[in-house]
Amino acid sequence: MRLRSISLAALLAAITPAAPVLAQAPASPGAATSPQATELRAASVAELVSEVNIPWKRFTLDNGLTVIVHEDRKAPVVAVSVWYNVGSKDEPAGSTGFAHLFEHLMFGGSENATGSYLGRMRNLGPSNLNGTTWFDRTNYFETVPTPALEQALFLESDRMGYLLGEVGQDVLDLQRGVVQNEKRQGDNQPYGLFEYAQLEALFPEGHPYRHSTIGSMADLDAASLETVRNWFRDNYGPNNAIVVLSGDIDEATARPLMERYFGAIARGPVNTPAEADVPTLAAPVVAVMHDRVATTRLTRSWAVPGLLSDDAVPLSVAASVLGGLASSRLDNQLVRGEQTAVQVSSSLSDFHRVGMFDISVDVKPGEDAAEVGARLDAIVADFIARGPTEEEVARVATQYVSRRIQSLEQVNGKANVLAEGQLYAGDPDHYKAELAQYASVTPAQVTAAMQRWLTRPVFDMTITPGEREAYEEAAPSGAAPLPAAEIQRVARDPMPPIGQVQDLQFPAVERASLSNGMQIVYAHVDTVPVTRVAVEFNAGYAADRADRLGAHSLMLDLLDEGTTTRDANQLAEEQERLGASLQVGASMDRSAANLSVVTANLAPSLTLMADVLRHPAFAPSEVERMRAQRLAALASEATQPAAMAARALPPLLYGADSPYGRSFTGTGDAATVNALTRADLVQEHDAWVRPDNATVFVVSNLPLSQVTAQLEAAFGDWRAPTTPMGTKTFSGTVPAAANRIVLIDRPQSPQSLIYGGAVLPVSGTDDLLTLNSANSILGSDFLSRINADLRETKGWSYGVRGNVNALEHRVPYIVNAPVQANRTGESVAALISQYDRFLDVDGVTPQELERTINGNTRQLAGGYETSAQILGALRSNALYGRPDDYQATIASRTRALTAAQMDEAARQAIHPDQFVWIVVGDAAVVRPQLEALGLPLEVRSAP
Repeated sequence: MRLRSISLAALLAAITPAAPVLAQAPASPGAATSPQATELRAASVAELVSEVNIPWKRFTLDNGLTVIVHEDRKAPVVAVSVWYNVGSKDEPAGSTGFAHLFEHLMFGGSENATGSYLGRMRNLGPSNLNGTTWFDRTNYFETVPTPALEQALFLESDRMGYLLGEVGQDVLDLQRGVVQNEKRQGDNQPYGLFEYAQLEALFPEGHPYRHSTIGSMADLDAASLETVRNWFRDNYGPNNAIVVLSGDIDEATARPLMERYFGAIARGPVNTPAEADVPTLAAPVVAVMHDRVATTRLTRSWAVPGLLSDDAVPLSVAASVLGGLASSRLDNQLVRGEQTAVQVSSSLSDFHRVGMFDISVDVKPGEDAAEVGARLDAIVADFIARGPTEEEVARVATQYVSRRIQSLEQVNGKANVLAEGQLYAGDPDHYKAELAQYASVTPAQVTAAMQRWLTRPVFDMTITPGEREAYEEAAPSGAAPLPAAEIQRVARDPMPPIGQVQDLQFPAVERASLSNGMQIVYAHVDTVPVTRVAVEFNAGYAADRADRLGAHSLMLDLLDEGTTTRDANQLAEEQERLGASLQVGASMDRSAANLSVVTANLAPSLTLMADVLRHPAFAPSEVERMRAQRLAALASEATQPAAMAARALPPLLYGADSPYGRSFTGTGDAATVNALTRADLVQEHDAWVRPDNATVFVVSNLPLSQVTAQLEAAFGDWRAPTTPMGTKTFSGTVPAAANRIVLIDRPQSPQSLIYGGAVLPVSGTDDLLTLNSANSILGSDFLSRINADLRETKGWSYGVRGNVNALEHRVPYIVNAPVQANRTGESVAALISQYDRFLDVDGVTPQELERTINGNTRQLAGGYETSAQILGALRSNALYGRPDDYQATIASRTRALTAAQMDEAARQAIHPDQFVWIVVGDAAVVRPQLEALGLPLEVRSAP
């Protein structure tokens, strides 16, 4: 079982019709005399490997820039992926965090494209636009419409060769503040300080991997502008970079474009990546850390060889068998068998020079952590001695290859694979060598690698509930600036224009039905040999009865814990043999079983999916085990800022009796979960998971006729139970809005999490295009007024958003703003000011209108590039009652928008004087700030 912290993304997914976020597979009770499980036959790993191929061409400019081109004409988009051969391991003492700092600085504009880089990029209509930094590299990427490629290359080349004129003291100070808030945001999470302790324990002083990528705030604060600029000069030259162009382009087109935009950039110094040995601890290191967590976590860590080592794949396989697979050894023995743990994991993080092998076990509340730790060590020792079975290794290989195939659907995904191979191995085809290793690795090789590396002294840390020990918090910026030399700017030819971007060509939507009446909604996509199926039910967290909150999600959680013919481990093993991903979960309005699989294994995967949906066992022992895990998850939610806010806000907005007036996490409360019986869960399943409440959505490279035949074989004889179908009742009224603040006291929080919300006078089935367009300017976009203020002007937050969360019925507007604790009150005031200003006197500007129309229309091709995106569109159209051609009409409708229409839509719907504000933070620090705002204030203790 994998329990995860509640992130903002997960919570937003719960209240929108994206992929489900909880649980893992539904079904229906069956008689104990059910027949034996059908034998499922999967394609071989060799067959799957044969499906993977990314053709490429490579050339090098005179200045040393390596260019790789992959041609893929499936959509009129090109991924631009720029990888710099510099990461945090290359930072010398006193300069930690510089690589990550430059990830931020390089979005601040360049000499011939001043102002926000993201602002200019937004006009191009990019998808997958971002940058990341890690130990070994820094990368920037965007997928743009083909007619916008030249402008994207101009912008990327300008920040590669002509950046420093825009990096002044004010920009440096601002981005230092943003990075500090990024650090606070990570540190503020449960277990958020473990990485620092792990790195310092595994790697000795002076080792390149000893410090975290975010680095030392003291180093960043002490850095002069000239020191920071010199870091860029030393590391970001073209001869230290790789550019991959993947998509609607060929080598003949790419060569002159790359020469035109990058050819004049001067070479820089050669950066030879820092060498780093694999250190071995002199003796086991045992440590204890206290944190504000709900469950004790046991960890075991070793430094191991890097990704180019012959042992990398065997160690990765070992980690999967031990604690990565759903059928892993630790899952079977500690979670399902002895039931002394609620979560286990094991993974290999492989970097260029070294790797880290990690094991993590969350102890079930009430169990003796020392005894569980001793048992963990015994299981690991036995596994190292005996190794995995051939069948376990084969399942890992199948799963890995299947996931690799599915990751190659996006042109950016293929660009990343080619760039990584070139950067680390000097070969874009390095992925083929990895695939060959997975296809051929043996149990003996896995065992030998473990015995070589995991019998060495271990770093053994236990994280227990309690007050955090003191640690180095993000220091405030403000080092006395030192003068820096003036940058001589280099003028370039004007930035090229963007050509005409064609409107989206959305796939034709077809329909069919099964013999039992289940409806199929289908689109054909043949980019990769993958099929995605969603069997969706009109249920969701809103289906919970007010006196039985959490019953629906607990029922969903139990569905992959055993059918009448397969137990939980057998279900997991079958998925792994097929390389299939079968998950069940819910948003507020819908529940769904989701299958993603290579098409060669579709038929047996549908058989498995049908078993899970139709024949859940709800075995009493499994009900009790999952009940205990749910109670542990509820305790964990009480330590997570986002989950605390997500539990507090809905009843304040909708009222506790509304189907929307319950926690966005869908997990219920401890008293209700304790009272649920097996009969309740069977009843919940029969009411909602049934063929007369289901629609099947499919995107596949197979024609509809073949898909329908396979679905008929799996589901055609499914009949609805005789009991009534479930119903949801929405009264249409919500409580009168009361503008106030609820402060949830969470001591020792270096950051406060602000949620603000109100119920809008619109529903998800209304036409929200104009409102959403306006709100992209006000709240939801990186360039929005609120993010530009709190992040890009004040530097108080890592990121702020305000979203229209499109539920089927009355829609909530929710602001999410994690801010540094000492700026909490000012941040609430700034948010209120920005909303009041926009909605009163300072609405959409001509520049914002142009940027929004361009961005929202030009991004459509990239936004519907993959089968998963198209499947999501089919499901959204059904939920909101939209026509099949809705996506194809977005561009023309958006181009017709005016600023006045957008202002009116926002002003009619959004009323900040009705917002309820939830603040999760340290009351000792935050309360006086909030009292000064003059709004009614309620203080609650953390759950």
